[in-house]
Amino acid sequence: MVSEYRRYIWQHADWPAFGYDAARLAAPLADVAHQQGRLLGRLTETAETVQDEASLAVLTQDVVKTSEIEGELLDVASVRSSLARHLGVDIGALAPADRHVDGVVEMVLDATAHHDHAVTAERLFGWHAALFPTGYSGRTRLTIGAWRTDDSGPMQVVSGGYGRERVHFEAPPATRLDAEMRQFLNWVNTDAVEHPIVKAGLTHLWFVTVHPFDDGNGRIARALGDLWLARADHNSRRFYSLSAQIQHDRAAYYRILERTQKGALDVTDWLIWFLEALRQAIQNSDETVDEVLRKTRFWRHWQPAPMNDRQIAMLNRLLDGFDGNLTTRKWAIITKCSQDTALRDINELVDLGVLERSNSGGRSTSYDLAGS
Repeated sequence: MVSEYRRYIWQHADWPAFGYDAARLAAPLADVAHQQGRLLGRLTETAETVQDEASLAVLTQDVVKTSEIEGELLDVASVRSSLARHLGVDIGALAPADRHVDGVVEMVLDATAHHDHAVTAERLFGWHAALFPTGYSGRTRLTIGAWRTDDSGPMQVVSGGYGRERVHFEAPPATRLDAEMRQFLNWVNTDAVEHPIVKAGLTHLWFVTVHPFDDGNGRIARALGDLWLARADHNSRRFYSLSAQIQHDRAAYYRILERTQKGALDVTDWLIWFLEALRQAIQNSDETVDEVLRKTRFWRHWQPAPMNDRQIAMLNRLLDGFDGNLTTRKWAIITKCSQDTALRDINELVDLGVLERSNSGGRSTSYDLAGS
């Protein structure tokens, strides 16, 4: 008997009955759980303000990178300001509100801060509307507040220029979406039979395979994965960014996704990749925590020193990783003051011992944090 031709995972008769080899997952799962516990244990020994700073730094990364994976570049300062505004964290001067940035921030925060809330169609529609506040993706009008319709043809993931297109994946037809999403939402709202971290990986894969929206499916899939990771941590604060790690290894992410979506219902290889990406994300978060602790120690030491708002803001920029050399001209542009005022601000900090003249050379004098 000739078997039915199947090109994609959702065309299997038993879809979506995912299977995996629990024995192969045991070691990487234990490693990730250990790394999670170590990171959270390290942070619980720090002050609340330090935890706020660490969470803000990680969430900023998460929001920027989840959009960058889709080729969209968000302004880091706008993202950080939006997060600070929503979280009530004082970071000094805030960048002007940006409706699009706020939408991505609201989705990410809702997924993690309210991880214990049910995932409903209406909640997903709200996330989708927040991602596309104008109702457009570029110049393409989207269906907002409903599943896609496929009026313009099947939903496909395509690469390559005109005439050289390559179809990497085709999602289930729109006529199946009501039933598909009803089944998905029933499952995602059921207490995990599998390990919650495994459920996070399956949630991500299942949603992005169904691809229920015209656009934004990857970002929403990652937010849903983060929701289950927050449930696994029993913590609404995020201290590591899986999206940042996926962006770092984006080509490998798309390769394993395509291979899985064109494969059988055994998704062990996808879960092993997911767990390794998660392990790397948690490991990288240690560096973020180190930076936050360094910043905390810096301000604890220099807090008694008299400084104006411009000086405090610029020192925070340096501590967060300043792009290029700090010069009087850059100080004046960023703080919107005259070059004379900028030079006076800098000289005061040099006299205090906070800044020092750089030895990097160049036509303009530049400055570094003392001892850095």
